[in-house]
Amino acid sequence: MRQTNLTGETAEYVHAREELRQAEMELMRHRERVADLRRRLPLGPVVDDYVFEEGPADLHAGDEPVREVRLGELFTGPDRDLVVYHLMYGKAQTEPCPMCTMWIDGFNGIAHHVEQNADLAIVAAADLPALREHARNRGWTNLRLLSAAKSTFKRDLGSEDDEGNQDSTVSVFTRDGGGEVRHFYSAHPRMSEEVDERGIDLLSPVWHILDLTPRGRGDWYASLDY
Repeated sequence: MRQTNLTGETAEYVHAREELRQAEMELMRHRERVADLRRRLPLGPVVDDYVFEEGPADLHAGDEPVREVRLGELFTGPDRDLVVYHLMYGKAQTEPCPMCTMWIDGFNGIAHHVEQNADLAIVAAADLPALREHARNRGWTNLRLLSAAKSTFKRDLGSEDDEGNQDSTVSVFTRDGGGEVRHFYSAHPRMSEEVDERGIDLLSPVWHILDLTPRGRGDWYASLDY
């Protein structure tokens, strides 16, 4: 099956491209199997109704008044799930993580699409003014920004250690028939001794676009200069 109408493709190229197409289809089918396994996870444990700090919905309206919001209040309606991205910022992480920042730049652009089906929030261990200042600098006007500096949320979910070191993590929560919040799924970049960084790369299209090129992603890391 040809992918283009270009002339001049060598037999070697056509053969290699077809071999790649077959591998891409195998990968697609495997991704679907993995997604199905994830969807069929049984409900996890009931979790604490953690308390976060949140500022005004308008990011440019300053940082006060500050209100406390509970995890269960982040669900905006029945039969909705909640996706939380843990930003590496706060405590031992004195500067916001450039890689997390790049990812959240993308989340800000697609949040209105995600929120047609699920609720989405960004949580950091940084104090609220620092988090909101970073968000203003990046233009994150479409995201719900929460500080977990005063709670054990990040520690309990594995995105913070006892010394305050931070990790990027994605967590999904749902509510059972009785209205209690349950943990459904969390994933971290580190999956094993062999997989140190790529455990949640599917959340970032940047990697996948770079992987289309001959140079690939290499050892490139994002910078806060962009």
